[in-house]
Amino acid sequence: MRQGARDLLRRLRCEVDPDSRVAELSVAKQQLVEIARALRQKARLLVMDEPTAALSDTEIEALFEVIRSVCAEGVPVIYISHRMKDIFAIGGRVTVMRDGRTVGTREVGRTGVAELIRLMVGRTIAEQIPKREVPIGEVVLEVDGLAHAGVLTHLSLSVRAGEIVGVAGLMGSGRTELARAIFGADPAATGEVRVGGRQVSRRGPSASIAAGVGFITEDRKRLGLMLQRPVGENITLTILDQVARFGVVDLGGERERAQGLVDRLRIRLASLDQETVSLSGGNQQKVVLARWLAARCRVLIFDEPTRGIDVAAKAEIYELIGELVEQGVAVLLISSEMPELLGLADRVAVMHEGALQGVLRRAEATQERIMQLALGQALA
Repeated sequence: MRQGARDLLRRLRCEVDPDSRVAELSVAKQQLVEIARALRQKARLLVMDEPTAALSDTEIEALFEVIRSVCAEGVPVIYISHRMKDIFAIGGRVTVMRDGRTVGTREVGRTGVAELIRLMVGRTIAEQIPKREVPIGEVVLEVDGLAHAGVLTHLSLSVRAGEIVGVAGLMGSGRTELARAIFGADPAATGEVRVGGRQVSRRGPSASIAAGVGFITEDRKRLGLMLQRPVGENITLTILDQVARFGVVDLGGERERAQGLVDRLRIRLASLDQETVSLSGGNQQKVVLARWLAARCRVLIFDEPTRGIDVAAKAEIYELIGELVEQGVAVLLISSEMPELLGLADRVAVMHEGALQGVLRRAEATQERIMQLALGQALA
């Protein structure tokens, strides 16, 4: 049994001891273990739902090799994904669904990304990431000399009211660690964080929330939501003091506030009492956003806000970010999606090995320049 497990994992280029506890593995390795189990069944049909969401490029290529070999053996594969490059790398035909209906099927070799996006959202690719031009106000968030041993190196940046500052960098560059340090989730970090000119002295999430900082984490399932609790409870977590009297939650007031945000964000659910785990990825992400909208933050840190959600939900989140900056919210947007950064950010801060390698204004930011900085190279 162990040898069979080792062989399957090696086939996926996953060096994991078969006796390891799955709970102790990274999200990516957990995904590969699940894929290995599916291969072990020698199925006549293989259905994969977002199999590469948490995988590195090397792991993705190993998976693609397995998929190609499975297809060559006569086993058909249904591959569900929002990642366009996956579809074009291994797909033969692609069927697009919207709102529970099939809207079109295309031969992969005879279509393009723009056509698929048009089918998914009814919009062209240029309309998918709308940039709202708003007046940039005073500095709201200031980060000065932020450092965390072995992770961040004396990093300083600022974000103004109505401004979107994107954060780019390769995997391991320290982007998520930056967000966690600013929010106070990693208390060992040193340096100063100021909101509206006032230092957040007690470094921790509670102090950050009180100062008006919200954090949409990249791992919503593990760190952003109480999946087994109702949607309504998840939304009102940051405003319990506002919906409680003498320490007891006013359930009617709580439901009213939650329902207003559900309607505003068009969250699809059966009721506020529905367990959050039963929602789709896009609707789960909207629940996280609703929580921070309820708190009326002055600063919002988005860490991979569109990871693992479909194109239609992405468009809605982009629209929401546009509304937030119009209201004067300062946005720090961490993303590995280059079009997302180029489409939304007023400035792009590029990280390399825990340090800020450079900051590009919107007019001078290109994929090539961002990648050059992300690789640790100076711009010419």
